Amino acid sequence: MESVLGQIGPRPSRARRIILKSNKITSRYYAIDPLTGKTTHSNAQLTAEAIRNLGDEATTKLDLLVCGTTVPDQLMPNHALMVHGELGIDPLEVVSTAGICLSGATALKYAYTAIKSGEAQKAISTGSENVSASMRAQHFEEEVACKVKALEKNLEIAFEKDFLRWMLSDGAGSFLLTNKANEDTISLKIEKIFSRSYANELETCMYSGCEKLEDGSIRGWREYNQDELVKYSLLSIKQDVKLLNENIIKYTVTKPLEEMLEKKMFNPSEIDWFLPHYSSGFFRDKVYEGMKKAECDIPQEKWFTNLAYKGNTGSASFYIMIEELFNSAKFKKGEKILCYVPESGRFSTAFILLEVV
Repeated sequence: MESVLGQIGPRPSRARRIILKSNKITSRYYAIDPLTGKTTHSNAQLTAEAIRNLGDEATTKLDLLVCGTTVPDQLMPNHALMVHGELGIDPLEVVSTAGICLSGATALKYAYTAIKSGEAQKAISTGSENVSASMRAQHFEEEVACKVKALEKNLEIAFEKDFLRWMLSDGAGSFLLTNKANEDTISLKIEKIFSRSYANELETCMYSGCEKLEDGSIRGWREYNQDELVKYSLLSIKQDVKLLNENIIKYTVTKPLEEMLEKKMFNPSEIDWFLPHYSSGFFRDKVYEGMKKAECDIPQEKWFTNLAYKGNTGSASFYIMIEELFNSAKFKKGEKILCYVPESGRFSTAFILLEVV
């Protein structure tokens, strides 16, 4: 990993070993040429490639394209327009959803509601990340020794930027949505897409293009001069790890599940597959404890994640999990699937309920 992303300073990262042991990620993908260190694909190109993998028929007479991502290739135009340009397909409605991990889920919900309302008959939604481009050594300063010592003592503590360097991966996924089921194979019927934001209760946790001030507020990049943009690494992705560990389970697992079960949106005993997107294997048992606290006990033998060998691909993660199961013939007719997509940016979450038909 470090040979591809580049080494910061005269010696290898001491944080890398500790973080990888905790997150249990054993392999991942980067859109980087290991020989030159240059990117091989833009975010838009990765996304277009995922859509092409649906087959030529998928983009024929398409009504709607919705793309979600955390960090697009540019501030403007929007990501989905760049994907449309890469594809070169006929004119159609194009929408980009902003956010972090949740952007892939909101893209799916926009496509779903467009079809449900009759505004579209055929849509594609995507989630994609090309984060490695900003994780290369040129964007980082040398580690501070005192922070490495703190990390060795407590796995819940890590520094804002180097922590994420060993957590994130590149990837893209796409779904074709229509108002009719497949005739010759299974389909996944969307039963419910439930999302909640708790930004009214908690301050910012994961951020880029801004600086977090001592009072918890955010100061955007436009308030800084050119020298300060570099000095404070304002374009790097940062994480308030202490805030994350204190709140991620309560606000993205327990509280939303309690609301869903109170409204009788699903029965935990009827769930055959639980597909959780968590950033690190460190959180697996914590997610389970949060679920049980909400009286949503879905045994871990029903869980599926490919985090260990596909990496944390953010908004694309649940697309990549579903793709693997769908195309490996593991889904059976009548089975119910619950997907969990949290986001720590300002603490929000989504649960997606599907049925195999």
